[in-house]
Parts: sequence; structure tokens; C-alpha cells
Amino acid sequence: MACQFCGVQPASVKDISKGDDPIAKIDPKDLMPLPAPYDGPEYTPDIAELKDETKKTYGKSSTLDGVLAAGIPQPETKEEEAELVDKFLDGLHKLFTKEDNWTFLQPLMLSMEHCARCQTCVENCPVYEASGFNEVYRPTYRAEILRRLYHQHVKPGNKWFKTFQNNGIELNYTLISRLYELSYRCTLCRRCAQSCPVGVDNGLITREIRKLFSQQLGWAPKELHEKGTVQQLLVGSSTGMNSVVVKDNIEFIDEDMTERLGWEVKTPWDVKGADVLLIENAGEFLAWPENHGCTAALLDKAGISWTMSSEIAGYDGVNYGLFYDDVQLARVASRHFAIAKELGVKKIVMGECGHEHKALATIGDRVGVDLPPRESILTLVRDIVKSGALKLDPSKNDFAVTLHDPCNTVRNLGIVEPQREVLRMIAPKFREMTPHGIHNYCCGGGSGFAIMSGFNFNDWRNLVSGRKKFAQILNAFADEDLNTDETKKYVCAPCSNCKGAIRDMLDFYGAKEKSGIHYGGLVELVVNAMVDAAEPVLDWDMM
Repeated sequence: MACQFCGVQPASVKDISKGDDPIAKIDPKDLMPLPAPYDGPEYTPDIAELKDETKKTYGKSSTLDGVLAAGIPQPETKEEEAELVDKFLDGLHKLFTKEDNWTFLQPLMLSMEHCARCQTCVENCPVYEASGFNEVYRPTYRAEILRRLYHQHVKPGNKWFKTFQNNGIELNYTLISRLYELSYRCTLCRRCAQSCPVGVDNGLITREIRKLFSQQLGWAPKELHEKGTVQQLLVGSSTGMNSVVVKDNIEFIDEDMTERLGWEVKTPWDVKGADVLLIENAGEFLAWPENHGCTAALLDKAGISWTMSSEIAGYDGVNYGLFYDDVQLARVASRHFAIAKELGVKKIVMGECGHEHKALATIGDRVGVDLPPRESILTLVRDIVKSGALKLDPSKNDFAVTLHDPCNTVRNLGIVEPQREVLRMIAPKFREMTPHGIHNYCCGGGSGFAIMSGFNFNDWRNLVSGRKKFAQILNAFADEDLNTDETKKYVCAPCSNCKGAIRDMLDFYGAKEKSGIHYGGLVELVVNAMVDAAEPVLDWDMM
């Protein structure tokens, strides 16, 4: 049946291995409407067309939906295509063995075997809804491709049953190049898994597809691999800053915070036996330096014995391996644990970074030895605020505040209330998004998307994957005047990755200038409310 809105025949699973033209189309008229005053056509422009040279260079991987996120150059010969297909098939077998998939084989097998095809999950996918229900973004679409390949090429069974299960898809280069690109149309937010009545995790399936491509074929987005985990392990951080640069940068942040607050803020380095090893997202030191400055100020004021590490990767909690590659994930996580052990700290405190939380507190237990206790900065800040160690004046935060729930902190780890307890105490105009908590929507930058902006993917990210979140933000401030920037509105997003996505989103729609919508973390609001601070720490022009 053709789409009732655009007349385009929806893609079927079998289309993934056929044809030379894009199998899906993104038409701005099909996208989910945005609330006023962002409901005009000027706020839903066309996604930039890929250049002819780009289409030629990236060949089949550019024929999914006219967008490129990762892209893989087109092989020059049919023999090279066939060799890549063979490598993919070898990797497919490895994906379903304990020796090669020691981290996720059990949940992957459950998701392979028990999908009831009820499509309950599709109602909970923000990308699928925001796209206007584009079939290729349906959570079960890419899962069904892997499931058919699994039944045809991996699972034992008779030939007739295998053919029945495969149902018309051919394992060829067209399929694998499109599937690679398709695996980067999901933010891995796992709302689909949360809604599944039998626990099938289509987000995990998508992530495992990415892993197959990375570990078997060496295919991974440069932003996540070369500029991400590789740079972090060789240089020190995913930003490219080594420890000398980071320490100089943080010294400047400390000096600035000292001047603004009126008391000394100083970050301790490499202190053995400290109670707390603070590991933050190194991107904060460049993009949002006030986040580290406020975290340091809170720890100092609370009298907590803490330190940071100047070792390689010791000051950067980013772990992009979480999104695409188990080996890289294990290397980074093991490095963090080894540093904590060397320093002899009592616990690691994870800064405002969602995927750091998941990598260290959830997946880390699968790859580490002698793991120290780990705590979220959100629970620690809650305890500091409730202890009475700080004198706070909520009226200093007398502006509209809403809260974004990072997927990997809230839905994954269940850290829902601590940040809300703090906001209820320090933000008199706090209001919730709808829905919120574990049901909240992804920022649109999850799974590494926030740092991926090559080709025309930035347009897709802001128009499609972040669309539901932007609508949520607008609806949260519906009682405020969204046609003026005079009334300030603050999106509290306690996650570096989410802040990056929200920053790009607000810039894309001009929402800071038009509606006065700003964003930042949680610790900034706490320090901004401190009675004895000489100056406010929130700089509306810089946020």
C-alpha cells in the first residue's frame, strides 16, 4: 500500500538487496509537525542533496535514503564486492558464537528468537514517528534483515525452512552497504526494548550490526573510531587534547571560576588514596567549561577528597566503543579501571555524560577486573544539596527550567529522581517534559550521532532524529512566550552528548534568538543558586 500522504510505495525488507536507486525518500511534507511557532515550512527545509561525486564515490551505501552518515567507498570491482560479502558472512557467524561475542551473545540470541512481530515497538520509536513513519526507520526493519540472514546462513535447519525464513532477501554487496548505513539511523535509545512485551531489544540488534561491520570489515564512522576511541587511547582524549593541554585548560577554568565565585576553586591531580576519582567527558573542557568549574566548586565546598587523573584516557570518560565495537569499549573501560586501581581511590564518580555512565556502570562489569565502586555525579550532587553543606537561594534561578533525561543515565541505569530532587529545591519554575523519566525521548544525538555531521547527516539529525525532542522542549515551555528571547528558558541536560545535540538543534531552528531557549547541565544551576557566589555562573550569551 502506498503512503497516504506522499503516494510513495513503502520500502519492504526485500528492497534492501535490490536496485540502484534510494529505497526510501525523506520528504519534508511527511515529517511530524512541530508545535507553533515552529510549524511553518521554513522550519522544515529539504535535506541537502548529496553531490553527484559523493554518490559516485560511496556508491551503494548512498542508496538507502539519500543521506550519508558513515558511508563506505564503493569497491572498484565485482571481485572486491564479493570478498566483502564473504567477510560479512564470516562476521555473521562470529556474531553468534560465545568465543567472539562474549559480551552480548545471550541477549542477542533472545532478541533473534523471540520477536512476535506485533510491532508494539514501532509506536515508541521517535525516529520512526518523526520521519512520518518511514518504513526503513521502523525498529523491526533492520532487525528483520539480520534475523533473516541469521536463519538462512547461521542457524541449523532444513533447506525449506531456511528459504521460508529468508523470504526473498539476497546476501549481496548492495545489502551489506545499505545495512551498514541503516545501522546509523537509530540512536540506540532503546525505547523499543522498553515497550516490547517479550523483551526483544532492537536497539541491541542495531548495535550488534554496527559491531559486525567494525570488528569484521573495519567499517566504522571516523568520528567514533579514528577521532574517537583510537585518538583517546593514543593521545589521551577523544577531543585530541593530551594531559598537558587538558591541565592548562582546566587551570584556566579554575581561575575563571575562582574569580566569579569569590573563593578558590582548584582541581587536584593524581592524588593517591583520594575518596573520589572524577572522570568527565573531555568535551566539557572545550565546549562547556563551566560544567567542570561548577563540579569542582561543589566538590570543594562539600569537603570531599577528590582527584582527577592525568594519565592517557584518565580524564576522559567518553567511550564510543559502547556504540560500535566491543574491543574498543573494553580497551577504554579497562584503562579507566586500571587508573582507579593505580591511584587507590575509593570510587569513581562519573561526570555528566550518559554513555560514560553506561560504559562504566553497566557494561564495564563485563570487561573489568577488581572494579571499584562507581557513582553518578547526579546522586552525589543530590546528597551534597540535601546535606545542607551549601547555602542556596532558589530565587537566583527564577526562570523556566525543564529537564531532559539522558537515555543511558535514566532509561538504562534508572537514575530518575536524584536530579529532580535537586531541581525541585533550586528551580522554582521547574516543569517536566511529557513524557519524562524512563519514557522520555532521546535528544537525537544518541549512539554517537551528536558528533557525526559529515555529508548531509547533520540535516537528517536535526530534522528527523532530534525532531521529537525539539517538540518536547517547545511543549514544555508552552506557557512561556516562545516568540521572544526576553523570557529566559533553560533546558537542563546533564549529559555532554545530549548538550551537543540540543545545541545543534537550537542553532538549526534559531530557537535561542527567537524563543530565548538555552541549555546547560545540572551542576551549573546548583552553583548559580549559591548564596555566597560573587557573580552568577550562568552566562546567557554563551549558553
